[in-house]
Amino acid sequence: MSSAVQLIRSADLAAAPYAYAATAPAGSRLIFLAGACPLEDDGTTTAPGDYAAQASRCVETLDIALRASGATLSDIISTRVLVASSSQADLVAAWDVIHAAFGDHDVPSTLMGVTVLGYDHQLVEIEAVAAITEDPR
Repeated sequence: MSSAVQLIRSADLAAAPYAYAATAPAGSRLIFLAGACPLEDDGTTTAPGDYAAQASRCVETLDIALRASGATLSDIISTRVLVASSSQADLVAAWDVIHAAFGDHDVPSTLMGVTVLGYDHQLVEIEAVAAITEDPR
């Protein structure tokens, strides 16, 4: 099934590794996801100190929550990536993993450095909104 999400780009803005906006048609069902955290099944934090590994686990967690909602990564309409660091290199390390996971579906995203996140040793979190078309049955 194709995604309800339409990515919007503008030649009037600087080239970026993401769309500047996205829309979904009227009648789409929006899915607001809790922040995807880098937690293992036993509740421990994945790979303390490793931004890339935590970003990867966040994507896995996000994917599982999407599937439970009847959606996939290609149905995401926007993301906010939170990285517990003031170092641009740490933000980029997390972003590179997340951006690669989305492939051609380069949704509008905000990448932010924050002071601290909610779990012990947590360095990365991904907030997302998805949109899917309602099943016409």
